[in-house]
Parts: sequence; structure tokens; C-alpha cells
Amino acid sequence: MSDYRALYRKWRPVDFDDVCGQNGITDILKYEVESGKVSHAYLFCGSRGTGKTSCAKILAKAVNCKDPHGGNPCNRCEACRAIDAGISTDVIEMDAASNNSVDTVRDMKDEINFTPAELRYRVYIIDEVHMMSPSAFNALLKTLEEPPQYVIFILATTELHKLPTTIVSRCQRFDFRRLTTGVLVSRLMKIAGAEQIDLREDGARIIARAALGGMRDAISLLELCAGAHVTIDSAFAAATIGAGNRDVAYRMAEAVASSDYESAYALIADVVMTGSDLTVFWQDLIDAYRDIMVAKSIRGAKDYLDLTDAEYERLTAVSEKFTQAKLVYHVSLLQSALMQMQRAGESTRSVAEIALTRMCDPKMQTSPEALALRLEDAERELSKLKFSGAASAFAQESAKAETPSPAPVRSPVKTEEKAVPAEDIPYPRWGRVIREISQIKASISRPLSQATVLMRPDGSFLIKVPSFFATKISEDRSEQTMLAGVIAEVEGKEAAEVRIEIAPQSSSDVRTLSEELNDALDQ
Repeated sequence: MSDYRALYRKWRPVDFDDVCGQNGITDILKYEVESGKVSHAYLFCGSRGTGKTSCAKILAKAVNCKDPHGGNPCNRCEACRAIDAGISTDVIEMDAASNNSVDTVRDMKDEINFTPAELRYRVYIIDEVHMMSPSAFNALLKTLEEPPQYVIFILATTELHKLPTTIVSRCQRFDFRRLTTGVLVSRLMKIAGAEQIDLREDGARIIARAALGGMRDAISLLELCAGAHVTIDSAFAAATIGAGNRDVAYRMAEAVASSDYESAYALIADVVMTGSDLTVFWQDLIDAYRDIMVAKSIRGAKDYLDLTDAEYERLTAVSEKFTQAKLVYHVSLLQSALMQMQRAGESTRSVAEIALTRMCDPKMQTSPEALALRLEDAERELSKLKFSGAASAFAQESAKAETPSPAPVRSPVKTEEKAVPAEDIPYPRWGRVIREISQIKASISRPLSQATVLMRPDGSFLIKVPSFFATKISEDRSEQTMLAGVIAEVEGKEAAEVRIEIAPQSSSDVRTLSEELNDALDQ
């Protein structure tokens, strides 16, 4: 296609029903046109590519159409065809970015005194109206206050906050929101089918995400990809439009979480050798960490992040490798490195590799985030020492209990009996249970690692955890079943043979960090 915008112009909306995702706005406009209660001034505000100018032209056709249908223009009469062709002298489209002087507004005020030459209404569409000068706004204000009945103003802007309140208050305001990824994908697939473009749904999703909610940008990017005349899948779309690849960013996050220097450096080398912008990849990596943080913070992360089932499963698997402290530490380094890369020129690769090295080893940093991560790791290691010390003590007690005592002379037969604890004793293999649980459901392994676990004489287990967590796990049968199953696997028993009891931790069960450390070092 020789013209980069040809596809967009061909698929530009022609009536209110064709403006995707703006039903709340278009329904009101259709009602006003149908009832004849048209306002003298409209203000369309929203981000680029959401249909503001297109809707303005549809409104200009609708109010001048000779045969409207339910508020929509017929697109067949002379007025509609003249407006579509851009030859109507009564529909004036102005770009305030280049026509922002007070003289332009004064010329427009002189024209307003004359009635329309051909149509019912003279419509002024002023795009990017926030670019007008203060004197131009003052000149426009008087016209907006008392316009002739045959004049309609439609102001469009992407930066509402730059407009004077005196202008905003004299217009009927409509906010155009960004289109969802689902709406964009559906529209792109429809266009691709009509234009015989081989577009896959995963490729359409990559294009829709890169468009950031703008239909115009989405169609333009589709036209860019279609120029190669090949199948447009996710990999091709990402490479063509320079969009980020979530999978590569997630692989990098996994490598950093596992301190896998070799994989991290290899991914950086791949990005550089393929000619991609390392700064863009770094921004994608920050976005990936944002996704991970959302996935660990809320239950509805799939809908909030607009992910497919496969993408959500992938994100969940990656998020299990991170704690909140590690995420905060890594994000602080990523943001700092991004600012350095923007000033580094040809040394962006060095900045990236140095940052990744620091992310893999928090001992190289003394920032508060790094210290918080190191403290969290120390607490985890302390828990391991605690359980290993308890296991050693229990082994010594068991060895003493199993030492055979001298048999009485008068008893000719010795009977071996397994020593049965007469009272509750610390469970020595709880550390192994925690490690197994962390592989299944890491979110509960940390609270359980701080529990006090006793093995009773009858073979059951008493697990004391903080009160709020005891209530939660007591109400969740699935977590109790999983816990009993892991203990049964460690003990070599059937799951049905394991009985557990969850109880709140009392103040006497809670020990200070120094007490735990001293006990662990004494073992």
C-alpha cells in the first residue's frame, strides 16, 4: 500500500453506531440529532485515536443530513457526500496547532455573520483547541456565549487541563475513553478479514496493546505490518512495530530471580544483536515487573492486566519466584538504570549488565531496598537453622530413648518395643515439609515457617500459627488437605492416616529473633 493512512481512511467510522466503544456518548448525540435539540458548542476530549474528530464529522453530517435514520446520517444525500469529500464550504475544520492566533478567530467571527451557503448548519471543527493563544481564547469566548442559531462549534482536545474554565463551561463536554484491547482486537480481525490480510489473533493482540487504546494507531500499525505480505503473528508484529515481547521480559525476570547470570547476559546479548533498542527492552522489563507486582497483590490480576489464560499462567509461575521485598529492590534498580541509560549514549549495554548484576546479588548494594531484601533472606535462613537445630535435638533424644536397657535375669525373652513419646515433642522434619509446601503454594510457606509444630503421643500433629492465619487456614479445607498430604509424604504414610490440628499461637510460643539465633548457634 503506497499511502500509509489509506487503510485508516477506508475504515473510518461513517455513523454513530460505527464509533467503537463510545456507546454512552454516541447514544446521547443520536438522541439530540433525532429530537432537534442540538447544542451550540460541544467539547470532545480524550487521548489520541479514540474517535474525537471522526465523531465530530459524523455529527456535522447528522445535523445537516436530509434523510437521517435514528439520529445517524444516511451517507447518501448531497450534504453527506459533500462533507465526506471535504468540499462543503459550511463545514470548516481547523487545526488550532497551526491556526492559533487571535486574527484567525476574528476572521472566523466575521464569517459567522453570514448564513450557511448550502447546508442547514455551519459547523466549525477546531482540533487541538488547547493550542490556542490566550488572546485567541478571549476572542472565541464572546462567540461561544452568543452564537447564531445556525452555527455549531465542535472543539476537540487531548489536554483538557490546558483549556480555560470559561471555555469549558460554555460547551457540552464528552469524554472519549481509550478502547479496550478486546474491542481493538475484534476490529482489527474484522478489517483483516475484509482486506484479506493474514492476521493471527495473537498478532492482533500485540498490535492492540501497542496502540494504547487508540483505534487510529491500531489500524495504522496493522497497515504497517501488512506491507510485508506475510502471516502476522505475535513475533512478527512485535519485531515490526518495535513492541515489547512479554515472554522475553518474563524470562529475564526469572533469570534475575534465580541469580542466573549466564541467562541474563545471554538475553541482553540477544536484544543487542537483533538490533532492538535496549532502552525500549528495559521499559518492557519494568512493565513486566509491574505485572508481577499486580499478580502478587490482587486476585483479579488476569482481568486487570487484560491477559489471556496462557499469559496469566505464565505470569503466575514467574511471580512465585519473587517476594515483595525482592520486587521493590529490583524495581528501584531498574528505574535508576533507565535514567542512566537515557544519558549513557553508546554505553547502554554496560549500564544494563551492571544493573542486572546488582539485581542478582543484593549484597553489592547498601540501599534501604537491598537491606530489606537481605533481612528477609536472613530471616528465611534463620528459620532453616531453627528447624535443623530442633531436628538435631530430637535425634539425640530419640537415640537415648532407643538405647536398650539391661534385661532382667528372670525374663528369658526380650521384646522390642518402639518408644512412644509420653508428651508432645517438637516435630523434627517440619523444615522439609516447608520446603515441599513452598514448591506447591509459596504464599503460605512463609507463615507456616514461623509456626510451632508439636507431634503428639497419638501420632497427630499440633500446628500453632498466628491467630489471623490460624483462622484462615482453618476455614480453607483445601489448604488443610494439602498440608496433611505433604506431612504424609514426608512421613511415608497414607494421607488419611495423618491428623492435624490448627491452633492460634500464644504469647509464650512467640520467641524473639535473638533467642532463635542463640538456640540455633548452640546446636
